[in-house]
Amino acid sequence: MSVTIHKVITKDELRKFIQFGIDLYEGNEYFVPPLVYDERATLSRTKNPAFEHCDASYFLAYRNEEIVGRIGVIINYKANEIWKERNARFGFVDFIDDIEVVDMLFGAAESWARSRGMEKIHGPLGFTDLDHEGMLVEGFDQISTLSTIYNYPYY
Repeated sequence: MSVTIHKVITKDELRKFIQFGIDLYEGNEYFVPPLVYDERATLSRTKNPAFEHCDASYFLAYRNEEIVGRIGVIINYKANEIWKERNARFGFVDFIDDIEVVDMLFGAAESWARSRGMEKIHGPLGFTDLDHEGMLVEGFDQISTLSTIYNYPYY
């Protein structure tokens, strides 16, 4: 079946967006899940002060009504002004081992960024350079921490 992408709009969809980033790693002894309260606050337009100079959108990938991936895309206008760039950031990216899912998620993020005049997209990054960023490229068999991003080797 084909993959469909849905923009996160409701609180329930945001809850699912956050939960997928936890559920994907269920049973993985090396993954340390984020604090849901913190994730919700980070992604909230009313609680995260970065939204004073940022815009963001979140997307979920579905196959047969099952969530198979997620991605967030962020524009930090303040950073773009300082660096004289038109960059978007992607983050909060998790997905099953399926290239179609990856292509659809990044396609949605790129399309959203382009529609707002951005020329590049890079990441994984958060709203600011003080947020979690990067991805794991080795040490998949070592326990992660709350301050690091964990991902599967197929990323």
